[in-house]
Amino acid sequence: MMNRRAFITAVGGGILAAPLGVGVTAGKLSRIGYLATDGAASNPLQVAFIRGLRELGYIEGQNVVMEYRLADGRTERLSDLASELVRLGVDVIVTSDTSATLGAKQVTATIPIVMASGDAPVFYGLVASLVRPGGNVTGLYRTAPPELGGERLRLLKEMVPGVSRVSVLLDSGDAYALLMMRQIEKVAQSIGVHLHSVKTQRPEEFERAFEAALLDRVDALMTVEGGQTLMARTRIVNFAAMSRLPAMYGLREFVDAGGLIAYGPNNADLFRRAASYVDKILKGARPADLPVEQPAKFELVINLKTAKALGLTIPQTLLLRADQVIE
Repeated sequence: MMNRRAFITAVGGGILAAPLGVGVTAGKLSRIGYLATDGAASNPLQVAFIRGLRELGYIEGQNVVMEYRLADGRTERLSDLASELVRLGVDVIVTSDTSATLGAKQVTATIPIVMASGDAPVFYGLVASLVRPGGNVTGLYRTAPPELGGERLRLLKEMVPGVSRVSVLLDSGDAYALLMMRQIEKVAQSIGVHLHSVKTQRPEEFERAFEAALLDRVDALMTVEGGQTLMARTRIVNFAAMSRLPAMYGLREFVDAGGLIAYGPNNADLFRRAASYVDKILKGARPADLPVEQPAKFELVINLKTAKALGLTIPQTLLLRADQVIE
């Protein structure tokens, strides 16, 4: 069964200045900034973070105030939104992805920044190392090893042996997505699959990407996880359904939206775990000393309802391997 999605409302508040690493004092109303590229207030990842806070005893309006700044997919707004949080004097800024973290890092070197998710923080220069970040950024990242892209293509081929032409949607502004694409290309050559890569960078470019996939007469679809593809997951899943294309995704959010199959990290779990970093920082820990964590495991999720709609029979080997099968 698909998890129910809760809805949360941003709560405004006054101004409280807090230097790096200040602990919680009795009666203090801690202020947390939440900076996200995705603008949906009902975002299940945002909900997972709030759930993590509640598990640690932080209740909105009682002992914590949330200051939400959502960019509605417009990454160019992130640094300005982060500046607003800095002016409010938040105790910590939680970021939803690499773009949001880069936006926050650009405007403050003192307020702690907790990555709830993102890609390759060392690669992007956000931290000095995973073990000792060394600055004001720490948290978690969702980055799958580049080789996982090739494994996804193999799984797609195992699921639909007749696949020979695959369209790959990726964010051209995401350097790590391009790195994963190279690994997908290597595997494609070894298993006889022709790839049609479609690079997008803005939401309005997806319609062109869909048209390009159809013109190339592909028989399957893949996505490489990134900020833009994740935000466009409903559109991508709907396109795959209408075009009757089996599709492999990098994050389970696509399967929750009706997609066929995903193999990658559990993003919601990362957001829930990010709350523990906030808790440690509010109690006095320094981001520089908190090691950055990677996904504990990668999960395979299959949607049998979608498979049935596509007329596909999922091999028993994949069903047995799956961490979750949605019926």
